Amino acid sequence: MKVIITGGTGYIGSHTAMEMLGANYEVVLIDNFSNSYPWVAERIATLSGKQVLMEEVDLTDADALDVCLARHNDAAAIIHFAALKAVGESVEMPLRYYRNNLIGLLNLLSSMIRHSIPDLVFSSSCTVYGAAENMPIDETAPLLAPLSPYGATKRMAEEMITDLASANRIRAVLLRYFNPVGAHHSAQLGELPIGVPNNLMPFITQTAIGKRKKLMVFGNDYPTPDGTPIRDYIHVTDLAIAHLKALQRMLNGKQKKSSEVFNLGTGKGYSVLEMIHAFEKHNGVKVPYEITDRRPGDIAEIWADTSLANKELRWHAQYGLKEMVTTAWQWEQHLQTEENLNPEEVSK
Repeated sequence: MKVIITGGTGYIGSHTAMEMLGANYEVVLIDNFSNSYPWVAERIATLSGKQVLMEEVDLTDADALDVCLARHNDAAAIIHFAALKAVGESVEMPLRYYRNNLIGLLNLLSSMIRHSIPDLVFSSSCTVYGAAENMPIDETAPLLAPLSPYGATKRMAEEMITDLASANRIRAVLLRYFNPVGAHHSAQLGELPIGVPNNLMPFITQTAIGKRKKLMVFGNDYPTPDGTPIRDYIHVTDLAIAHLKALQRMLNGKQKKSSEVFNLGTGKGYSVLEMIHAFEKHNGVKVPYEITDRRPGDIAEIWADTSLANKELRWHAQYGLKEMVTTAWQWEQHLQTEENLNPEEVSK
């Protein structure tokens, strides 16, 4: 059974591809390599021992996307990751985020209908909850005003998909996940952003290994125990497995309505300083850091109530904080040993 993964060479997409291939699905990866590298597709094929089809397509190019889906109109479903995802950057460049994330999705949905691809698993985000006051957050929590254009695009995207599903044009599962970290157990796949990282963990690992002089901690005056923001960090492999289970729920006819929403996290919150100290403790390395001003769009704290996903998807996060920080560090160390040490050169 064929499954298309947009953003398939990205961080979460590549790990999800591994889970799909392990479950004997045929996988087609779509990516424009704006924040990933072509060699990732080859790495997935090598690690899985399976054939991987790669399509270089930008979803904002409606014609190119339509030609691509016409070639793969036998696909059973699409797992949609492809989007810009940096909160701070979205505040600085809102039109770029609205154009990429929403026009790309609109083109994808239109082409799905045109080529009769029925099912969609959508990569959403806890940012749709805005500055929620009551923790942990479950799926019935009100969707407050987004604090960033990135969060706004995820909320609008959910509405687009839900409306289409309500019109019985597609079926969908919307996965609102929290903060992915960690890397594949092989240490050969992991988070590898182009340029300066926007997420905490790759900034920690790059600082620990000496690529960056110090880690910038954005604010220590939040109303949290140590003053730094609290997030629900989840291992990327746990996240990938949840996408597999969401897909199987649709394909097996287990959905209770045309579009469903699930939170994906561990249900535990850790502050930025707690993550830094856990990384130092479990890996035996120091991470120099400096406190700086708050970053636009950030909220004080958020963590998930995952009981619905636990019950309906029969999914539980298996990896704890130790596995999150150690696999991330193993991945960073592995990058240092590769012949293609400069991934930006490899991608050319």
